[in-house]
Amino acid sequence: MERDYLLLEYRGNDRLYVPTDQVDQVRPHSSGETPTLSKLGGGDWQRAKAKVRTEVTAIAQELVVLYQRRMHAEGHAFAPDTPWQAEFEESFPFTETPDQLVAIEAVKADMEQPHPMDRLVCGDVGFGKTEVALRAAFKCVQDGMQAAVLVPTTLLAQQHHQTFADRFAGYPVRVEVLSRFLTTAQAREVMAGLASGAIDVVVGTHRLLATEIQFKNLGLLVVDEEQRFGVSHKERIKHLRHNVDVLTLTATPIPRTLEMGLTGIRDLTLLQTPPTDRQPILTYVGEYDERAVAESIRRELLREGQVFFVHNRVADIDRVATNLRNLVPEARVAVAHGQMDEGSLEQVVMDFWEGHFDVLVCTTIIESGIDMPTVNTLVVDRADLLGLGQLHQLRGRVGRAGQRAYAYLFHPADRVLTEEAYERLKTIGEATELGSGFRIAMRDLEIRGAGNLLGTGQSGHIAAVGYDLYCEMVSEAVAELRGDTPEVAPEVAVEIPVAASLPTSYVEREDLRLEAYRRLATVTTADEVDDIEREWVDRYGPVPDPAATLLAMGRLRAAAHRTGVTEVAVTRSEGIGGPRWMARLEPVTLRASKQARLERLYRNASWRQPTSQLLVPVTSPQVAPDELLAIMADLLDDVPTVVVGGGPADG
Repeated sequence: MERDYLLLEYRGNDRLYVPTDQVDQVRPHSSGETPTLSKLGGGDWQRAKAKVRTEVTAIAQELVVLYQRRMHAEGHAFAPDTPWQAEFEESFPFTETPDQLVAIEAVKADMEQPHPMDRLVCGDVGFGKTEVALRAAFKCVQDGMQAAVLVPTTLLAQQHHQTFADRFAGYPVRVEVLSRFLTTAQAREVMAGLASGAIDVVVGTHRLLATEIQFKNLGLLVVDEEQRFGVSHKERIKHLRHNVDVLTLTATPIPRTLEMGLTGIRDLTLLQTPPTDRQPILTYVGEYDERAVAESIRRELLREGQVFFVHNRVADIDRVATNLRNLVPEARVAVAHGQMDEGSLEQVVMDFWEGHFDVLVCTTIIESGIDMPTVNTLVVDRADLLGLGQLHQLRGRVGRAGQRAYAYLFHPADRVLTEEAYERLKTIGEATELGSGFRIAMRDLEIRGAGNLLGTGQSGHIAAVGYDLYCEMVSEAVAELRGDTPEVAPEVAVEIPVAASLPTSYVEREDLRLEAYRRLATVTTADEVDDIEREWVDRYGPVPDPAATLLAMGRLRAAAHRTGVTEVAVTRSEGIGGPRWMARLEPVTLRASKQARLERLYRNASWRQPTSQLLVPVTSPQVAPDELLAIMADLLDDVPTVVVGGGPADG
């Protein structure tokens, strides 16, 4: 018979073959560091786990305190939706994606709870996070409270202010902006309006976190592009939000935030459905090439589009712009960076927006929220110096109007990349499909590690045991301290000598086959197996025989979970009439009526009460899974079932 096995190598050339039905016992070691191998049967691994478990218990105790403080904090329970809320939501000019609707409902439900909301909405650039924030802010204002929208850059503050003002135009809602573009007198006026309650919604940069900013009755804080705020800002937000509802929006959450979502410390909602007209961005990663740059700009000019050229150093950005003008003389080139005075910067961006320039040479100032539908080519000259989240955000600035977009991520030809830079560029080059932001953030978590969950430190204990196991240990420790005892499904061993595997001709990619095996190894109900089968047919086509047998074994495993059986084995034995196949199931307890049914219907079958063993003949290993399913339904379930297959003597 043929089966797939996972081959594990240990220190000292020891090897272990793990059958695919036990692949759920093995986890990937995602920590960004190369793990130290342990000796097979040695105590190194157990000691490492014990050390991390001690640290995790300390973290869990802090988390439980945080949980309880949050659950018992006096928040504002917002009233249910008003007719105005429905009218406002209907004015949305696009059709909401299913994920958007789920996120909106989750946020509004959180706001109606008496304790403060802390929800993380993770969705790719252009997937509709701003609309979720708009509806939450409108609900907040409807209840007589103020909403604050915190953004990382002045340009994004201006753009959000415009968006909020346009959407709230038909309602008695006052929206203001607080950024460095305001004069001192204007800023003072906004601050006075926040303190008196005259301003309902304020959009602002880090200035919103200043100690002199006072709100009359702040009900909602929206943190947009959360990955751009540092630890000190987050600590300030913590103080600001003691009993305020917080909605965090991000395309690629920083590792610590993502981990808080995955371990359940913060509520997490994913927006994974792309807008109908978005296309994946064609991404090229490679050594800097002037010819490729010139060709990419000229191709964009031919279709009357515009180009972002990102050079993230202000010191020589003008020299880079001059080189581009010499390289492509027909292109109109402008420069924008954060050290320009606000008047000049705003003017350049507005001129570019109105089409007076073809190429904008800029720093990563365009990373957050800038929405320019005519820009469909991005060139980054030193992509090796940028973080994964930054690269993904920058790439999301092009192709926003349904046009085919291109991203060129270059690194110097004369320098050797660091291992981390290589991994970042490799990841961004591979993750080009729509909605890959979450996957990129997960990879970032693996490359960098999560850091200290609760403090400002950047070193965690993930490296010792890997990310998956670390998350599980945190969750277990938290559950234990809260008094929750999670149900652990017993291990079920199914040993039937039959070919059961996913052929490589059916599922070619190794990672997808491994994931399919992992899902099948963890099933506990027949519905889960049916769901897996439907997915296979949908993704890969009709199920071949070895894979069909694998599914039948999965259904048998689910039946064993349902009936309390932990071991199923089929072996060949010599009988009076020659060799035959016998199945052994244990532990099995039979009521008197079922014992009588066993003796009457199943020839050569027996039940041994002292050992709780049930022995029944089966026709052959190939049909054993189906026959055993029928036998288990007949003898071990309370509901009477018609028996089919080769089990009963009289059919």
